[in-house]
Amino acid sequence: MAKPTPLVAGNWKMNGLNTALAEIEALSGLLGGKDTPACDVMICPPATLLSRLADAADGSSIAVGGQDCHQNVSGAHTGDISAQMLKDAGASAVIVGHSERRADHGESDKTVHDKAVAAWDAGLKAIICVGETESQRDAGETIQVVEGQLAGSIPEGATADNMVVAYEPVWAIGTGRTPTADDVAAVHAAMRAALEARFGAETGGSVALLYGGSVKPGNAVELMGVANVNGALVGGASLKAADFDGIIDAYRG
Repeated sequence: MAKPTPLVAGNWKMNGLNTALAEIEALSGLLGGKDTPACDVMICPPATLLSRLADAADGSSIAVGGQDCHQNVSGAHTGDISAQMLKDAGASAVIVGHSERRADHGESDKTVHDKAVAAWDAGLKAIICVGETESQRDAGETIQVVEGQLAGSIPEGATADNMVVAYEPVWAIGTGRTPTADDVAAVHAAMRAALEARFGAETGGSVALLYGGSVKPGNAVELMGVANVNGALVGGASLKAADFDGIIDAYRG
């Protein structure tokens, strides 16, 4: 059975002007000046920077992804961006189902499912996000919520080549709070079991499972060392090259 290929992906969210290109250049320099990490590295900038960052990262070990896509190929969808447009701009992946999209834009599991299909049709890897709210956690519903989101959000035909799953406890995103290593291990074990039950041991066991939620250089080694954690989806700490590289250090010998 193939082992999951770890991925450290930075989600810049609604941050970054053209000056952010300097961070790509700085990160490229850091990656080029250290031992090669045993993980893939990706940055998902706002759409306004996607093509320029793809150009800046060309020839480096850094991949570029989008933060969201529409489920349709084209049409009268003012302000939206299709997966094909992201691909055309230089993206190799796209985040779908982030909790901020689910909460702020009312996205359902079905919407996330359809966006993942659109990503695959465009030749993009889908980074499918799941995670519970604080009230769901306090009610002891974490595993139930996450398993339900996995079932509703992941289309048939998922493989390690076209999908990554990111677990982001909503209450930990941007708060500085993180679950314990044991908490993370329990959720990731449940996700791995759900994927293996649905897609078979070979496929389910080879899909990378990322952890996200206040990941920093100071806690990256511990979190990345948890069983079934195959990388990180990083928010605020990805906005500065040195901090992001400090997280990548968890995958250097």
